[in-house]
Amino acid sequence: MEKTSMPQHVAIIMDGNGRWAQARGLSRSQGHRAGAEAVRGIVTYCRRIGLRHLTLYTFSSENWSRPKTEISALFSLLLEFLRTEMPRMLREGISLKIFGDLDGLPFPVRSALRMAVKSTAGGREMDLNLALNYGSRQEIVRAVQEIISEGIPAESVTEQTIADHLYTAGQPDPDFVIRTSGELRLSNYLLYQSAYSEFYFTPVAWPDFTPAEMEKALEAYAHRKRRFGKTQEQIDAAAGEPGNGDDK
Repeated sequence: MEKTSMPQHVAIIMDGNGRWAQARGLSRSQGHRAGAEAVRGIVTYCRRIGLRHLTLYTFSSENWSRPKTEISALFSLLLEFLRTEMPRMLREGISLKIFGDLDGLPFPVRSALRMAVKSTAGGREMDLNLALNYGSRQEIVRAVQEIISEGIPAESVTEQTIADHLYTAGQPDPDFVIRTSGELRLSNYLLYQSAYSEFYFTPVAWPDFTPAEMEKALEAYAHRKRRFGKTQEQIDAAAGEPGNGDDK
C-alpha cells in the first residue's frame, strides 16, 4: 500500500474472543490469550508499514460486569504483554499511551502501566494507545468537567477546546475504525473523535484477525473517498482532477 493512501490513525474494536473460544470448545480465558497473540501480530504489522497511531479497545468501563475470573485473566494477560513487549517497544520507538481511568484499575496493573508509559515516552515512531477502563461518554464528561474547573468561559469553548481535553489530545482523530466479529456498533468507543472516520466491519473474530486481514481492511480504506462535507467536484478541483459528478 502506498503511504499516501494509508490512514494516520487506526482504531480497532477487538471483538469476538469469547465466541471464538466457544466455537472451539475452549474457555473464554483461552480465547483472550489467542486475542493477545493477535494484538502482537497487528502491532508488529502496523509498526512495519509505518502507521503512526494505533488505538486498541482493550477493556471498556462496562466490562467490569463480566465474571471476576475472566477480568482477572484479562489483567494477567495485560501484565504479561507489558513484560514481554516492553523491550520491543523501546527498541522500535513505540510510545505506549493509556486512554481511560487508570485509577479504577487494580494497583499492580496501574503501576505497571504507568511505568510502561513513562519508559516508552520517548518513542517517536508509533503511538500505541490502549483504551482501558474506557468509555467515550465518560471521557466527554471528564473533558467538560476539566474545562469548567479551568474557568474557561462557555462562550470561549470550541470543538478544539473539547478535543484538547480528551485522551486523544495531541493525536489526530482516527481516520479508520475497524470492528471485528460482525457486530455493527461503536460500543461507546471514541464517539467524539470518530465523527468523520471511515468504518470497516468484518465477521472475522479478533483471534483470527491476522496481518493479512489488516491489509485487506487497509486496502478497503484506500478506495474510500473522504469528503468531509464537500462535493466530489470540490475535492477534484482542489486536486486538479476532472470531477465525476458523484457528491454522496
